[in-house]
Amino acid sequence: MPEVYSVKVEEGKPATDGNPSVGPVYRSIYAKDGLLEVPSHFESPWDFFRDSAKRNPNNPMLGRRQKTDSKVSPYAWLTYQEVYDTAMKMGSAMKSRGVNPGDRCGIYGSNCPEWIIAMEACNSYAVTYVPLYDTLGPNAVEFIINHAEVSIAFVQEKKIPSILSCLDRCSSNLKTIVNFGNVSTSQKKEAEEHGTSCFSWEEFLQLGCLDWDLPPKKKTDICTIMYTSGTTGDPKGVIVNNETFMAEVLSIDHIIMLTDRVATEDDVYFSFLPLAHVYDQVMETYCISKGSSIGFWQGDVRFLLEDVQELKPTIFCGVPRVFDRICAGIKSKVSSGGALKSTLFQIAYNYKLKYLEKGLPQDKAAPLFDRLVFDKTKQALGGRVRILLSGAAPLPRHVEEFMRVTSGSTLSQGYGLTESCAGCFTAIGDVYSMIGTVGVPMTTIEARLESVPEMGYDALSNVARGEICLRGKTLFSGYHKREDLTKEVMVDGWFHTGDIGEWQPNGTMKIIDRKKNIFKLSQGEYIAVENIENKYLRCPLITSIWVYGNSFESFLVAVVVPDRKSIEDWALEHNLTDDFKSLCDNIKARKYILDELNNSGLQHQLRGFELLKAVHLEPIPFDIERDLITPTFKLKRPQLLKYYKDHIDQLYKEAKGAVV
Repeated sequence: MPEVYSVKVEEGKPATDGNPSVGPVYRSIYAKDGLLEVPSHFESPWDFFRDSAKRNPNNPMLGRRQKTDSKVSPYAWLTYQEVYDTAMKMGSAMKSRGVNPGDRCGIYGSNCPEWIIAMEACNSYAVTYVPLYDTLGPNAVEFIINHAEVSIAFVQEKKIPSILSCLDRCSSNLKTIVNFGNVSTSQKKEAEEHGTSCFSWEEFLQLGCLDWDLPPKKKTDICTIMYTSGTTGDPKGVIVNNETFMAEVLSIDHIIMLTDRVATEDDVYFSFLPLAHVYDQVMETYCISKGSSIGFWQGDVRFLLEDVQELKPTIFCGVPRVFDRICAGIKSKVSSGGALKSTLFQIAYNYKLKYLEKGLPQDKAAPLFDRLVFDKTKQALGGRVRILLSGAAPLPRHVEEFMRVTSGSTLSQGYGLTESCAGCFTAIGDVYSMIGTVGVPMTTIEARLESVPEMGYDALSNVARGEICLRGKTLFSGYHKREDLTKEVMVDGWFHTGDIGEWQPNGTMKIIDRKKNIFKLSQGEYIAVENIENKYLRCPLITSIWVYGNSFESFLVAVVVPDRKSIEDWALEHNLTDDFKSLCDNIKARKYILDELNNSGLQHQLRGFELLKAVHLEPIPFDIERDLITPTFKLKRPQLLKYYKDHIDQLYKEAKGAVV
């Protein structure tokens, strides 16, 4: 394996005319002679699916578990041929309803076979699909339908009421609704009152046929418009064309081929991350292009790991919160096994970690302990996983280390945005030295850093730090109907991500901060709040934190979701019998958490004005239902302030009372 994983292809430039300095341009060592191109015979993601259906017509493609009363059945599968035929009929049915190539089709619902079939039907007929967020509520759905001029939508049964409720404000666009399942007579009638036709899945299928001429497709056609929730303002419609989407899928294949084993028809992917997001869409399209099988979760987080046990996937894409849960589950199983088992586990863990750190690949670091000890821990994900991917938010280092040692799989942390069509950086799964980083640029992308003087980040210093900027084949084509916003982030062909990165000596990238989440305290000190939150999150007593300050106050306060077990253990030690909710209101518990957070902050070199003066303990985790986080678990700061305004005012009062 190489020592340095990125190659310089252009020198940096000093600051000029008010423009900040920029660092050198780098590419992945796997693309040192040029960025990956999409072969000329590919015109659209439909080609991936069509070719796989020809190669593997009888291979299971999409699987789900049926629920009856209290029982859940094993996975039942549709083959590639069955999905292909259904998608073809759906495409032809769209044509019969007056939908034309280039028109926009909404897809609204949680992950299931119908979601993918609707997506492939759009691909077959060169219709642009527009995911309607499962988690943004009716107002955003209405906004997207009107903004993207969506004329037909495929909708999950339980989402029909919310789409009907906004019809009077978007029926001038939306003329056809197709339910993933059945539709009631009253729902049909309600839709018809607004001039919209509503079909059940089977009814719509009957309108289509298998024998029809598919329209020609071009690489430059718009594949999808994906609306990002953003942390402020209206959602932005990110335009992704066919070439960009295909380049991303081919780049995943390219990098796995060079560093691991590519997916095959024997691989099984677990689908639970929202298909409304580019991360899961791209990964599922990659699996489809290789003829792999995709099994869907039931849609209930309580049964997530039960679904994994039943499916036994080989490829698992997760987010840090899920990996954290898996780690906690393994740790509690180990400790409940008694002192001897715990000691053996720790010996095995330290031994394997030592050899991973020396650079041995995952399957050669400790084969004996893998058989004796880690064969059991890898059952947490069903026992067959060979590729683990983490994205959407930073993966804490201790979680990444734990998963690499105990999962029996390689693990890659990636970084990307909707605007970069998912991953633009990826760690190489079997290179342990990339732990804690997001790895190297994908083989379709070049990257450089741009200095941010007001935050003290210099892209030309020995330790290069600055805003990550991207150029290449997997960038979006702009924001739909928002050229003003496009111009803000695309400057001279470089997309400005808003994330602050630091190049590591081995040519990998580490995300260290966010450009926008910066404010001043009343004494003039700048606060880079995400950086501070990430340091507090290393404290094991909490699961989430939102740190607040403003330019009228001289100190910071926070709303914290404590770790239930930790605070209950503390209560036992102090002879308190309160339940979790009451403990969160307990003054001593609040002081305990505040002191521990500040101790943790000091350990991680936070400065005095970055420490907290008061905390409110929140028993309910920040959630999408209250609009406090985005679907990728990023904090929505304006909404958090609105929701916790009274608590924040109270915290400032309390802290000032204490200061006096």
